[in-house]
Amino acid sequence: MSLNFRFAVVSDLHIAIPETIGDHPTRFHLVEVSIPALEMVLKHLEQLALDFLLLPGDLTQDGEPENHTWLAERLKKLPFPVYVVPGNHDVPKLLPSDRTIGLRDFPHYYHQFGYDNPEQLYYTRQLLPGVQLIGLNSNQFDEQGKQVGRLDDTQLDWLKQVLTDIEDDQLVLVMVHHNVVEHLPGQSQHILGRRYMLENAPVLLQMLREARVQLVFTGHLHVQDIAYNQGVYDITTGSLVSYPHPYRILQFRTDAQNRQSLQIESPRVESVPGWSTLPLMSRQLMGDRSGPFMVRLLTEAPLNMPVAEAEKLAPNLRDFWANIAGGDALFDFSHFPPAARRYFEGFGAIAQDGTPTLIDNHTTLLL
Repeated sequence: MSLNFRFAVVSDLHIAIPETIGDHPTRFHLVEVSIPALEMVLKHLEQLALDFLLLPGDLTQDGEPENHTWLAERLKKLPFPVYVVPGNHDVPKLLPSDRTIGLRDFPHYYHQFGYDNPEQLYYTRQLLPGVQLIGLNSNQFDEQGKQVGRLDDTQLDWLKQVLTDIEDDQLVLVMVHHNVVEHLPGQSQHILGRRYMLENAPVLLQMLREARVQLVFTGHLHVQDIAYNQGVYDITTGSLVSYPHPYRILQFRTDAQNRQSLQIESPRVESVPGWSTLPLMSRQLMGDRSGPFMVRLLTEAPLNMPVAEAEKLAPNLRDFWANIAGGDALFDFSHFPPAARRYFEGFGAIAQDGTPTLIDNHTTLLL
């Protein structure tokens, strides 16, 4: 089947209507710009001939009913179909409270955006002839009520059957909030990185490889990155409310020789009312708040630096996370101790042979 279509991805919107915005002096992201930034993006996307839009989770600030309601009503007005999955911020508690919805409430807000069965937290939908979407729920709660990123056994059984039933000539897209492939060195093992990973990612990856599914769209990490592992691309999209305020426009093509490719472009929101140079201002804010995070990164494994030494190096890492978030980062830490140099330069967009591989924002993937 000759497939040619265009779609967009906008992730980690963290929508917050003004009366719900609290004081979060340590956050790297700005819920204050969530609505005007989204409106700016939607205005652009409405000018394009999009076939659909994907929103891979963290739709709201912290699962507030009024924020879910606002977003659902706004999405109804769009001229193209929209599909969503829940992020950890959308369902922070298993059961509803006076401030947040519960896990089982989520599909009822988004029954027009993938959830034709409001009693189920995952779904599959035909987007176009020959194109199937699978939306997964990666939010689970352990016996102590702690939220974890995992696909439960019932969902995995359902997914196995769905993948078995899909015709061989169908293109399958998967959307899930937590990362499936590592986007950072040692992400699945590091104390600061593993909470962004799906705990049972190897199980899902094996199922996708066996079904020849190549494209997974994730969020959660708030960085622009495209990672690849044995046949599967994990395309994670940075948060709309943190530097560099990106979104993605993607064109799937089939050429005359039946070769398929995915062209990816990543525009950014450059300004909203009150934030005339939004990326510059949010990058500055991220740097201002980065100190404690960088000290912890230095003092945790694998570097395990003494606090005093870490505090001396941390100012050199002021813009480190902003550069990671922007994607396609290249680093030179030649003035660092050897172990720290190797570690931090390893976060750069470089291939195993040491050459730059700048594919995080603008690229064409040959499938």
